[in-house]
Amino acid sequence: MPVVLRLGLFYAAFFVGSGASLPFMPVWFRAQGLSGAEMTVILAMPMFARTVAGPALALWADGFRLRRTPMIWMGCGATAAFAAMGLFHGFWWWLATWFVGYAMLGTLSPLTDVITLRRARIDGFAYGLPRGIGSAGYVFGNVVMGLVLLRAPPVSVLIWTVTAAGLAAVGARVLAPADPVREDGPPLSPRELWAGLGGLLRDPVFMLAILSIGLIQASHGFYYSCSTLLWRRQGIADGWIGVLWGFGVGAEVVFLWFMEPWRRRIGPERLLLAGGLGALVRWSVLAFSPPLWVLFAAQALHALSYCATFLASLRLVERLSPAPSASAAQTLNSSVSGGVMIGLTTMLSGPLFDTIGAGGYWVMSAITAVGLLGVWRLTPLMRLRPA
Repeated sequence: MPVVLRLGLFYAAFFVGSGASLPFMPVWFRAQGLSGAEMTVILAMPMFARTVAGPALALWADGFRLRRTPMIWMGCGATAAFAAMGLFHGFWWWLATWFVGYAMLGTLSPLTDVITLRRARIDGFAYGLPRGIGSAGYVFGNVVMGLVLLRAPPVSVLIWTVTAAGLAAVGARVLAPADPVREDGPPLSPRELWAGLGGLLRDPVFMLAILSIGLIQASHGFYYSCSTLLWRRQGIADGWIGVLWGFGVGAEVVFLWFMEPWRRRIGPERLLLAGGLGALVRWSVLAFSPPLWVLFAAQALHALSYCATFLASLRLVERLSPAPSASAAQTLNSSVSGGVMIGLTTMLSGPLFDTIGAGGYWVMSAITAVGLLGVWRLTPLMRLRPA
């Protein structure tokens, strides 16, 4: 099987789980009697912890001979943690088990990105091809879970999440290539790995880049945690909600597969600017609780707000980090944007949902605007850095 297809199927193996759990896990938590504030605390806590846990797991992973070995262990750990959510009832139990499962499963994506970016250079394929297959798996999770919930109880979300985590563990062994962590010698010592991470944290341009990216991506926090509940409040059926989520990620797949020439032509800095502007328009539209046909137009902007921002971040981080620190750099970027920043916006989303409903999107627009200010400052600094 070609490596591009193997990597694509591996992305799909863990995205098919998050495609169901990310939009619909709030439905399961609601069915357990949790308030909006309690629910968003559980969803946000592992995002906060990823700021530390993500880079720590990446450094731990870099201590192995093969990149896929720690990914197998992470998939197994996530499966056990998600399964444990159904064993007992209570806020603190769900907080602990969701925290462990999400932290492990969430680290698989940036570690897979490191493998895919390297393979794309060596084997001559576009990164967007396998990543787009993964996004198609995410769409599958969105749409099918929405249809399942029309007939099945909310516990179906948890069952799906556990099964998908197990699929990711198997995929790490069967589909991920046996790439070495280092090709020019044995794995780096823990001291050398921590020194590389420290160098990244002391680099002001690198930090400005990941903070600006993080603000734009963090503006998705209200959408991820509350859009399903808001659309339900509007009277939109779960089946259509699944389609809306799938349509947004479908736009991402189209962007990944067909916009590669345009992306290369404009460069990562302007791509990041386009992503931020797309997010600003998207949240402003959703703040008005528009009708279904307008929601589809807003969801198409996911191609910019998330995908363009994400692709720009991969290239910027790759350019700004030395090769021995590639895993730590990509995971640190993921931990900031998908960690502490989106954790804060997710934590804020529960009270916003309870008090002003869809008006919470205006707060996300303001956060996006701050991120765009960082992008404006970053652009001239990037011109001074070598490509």
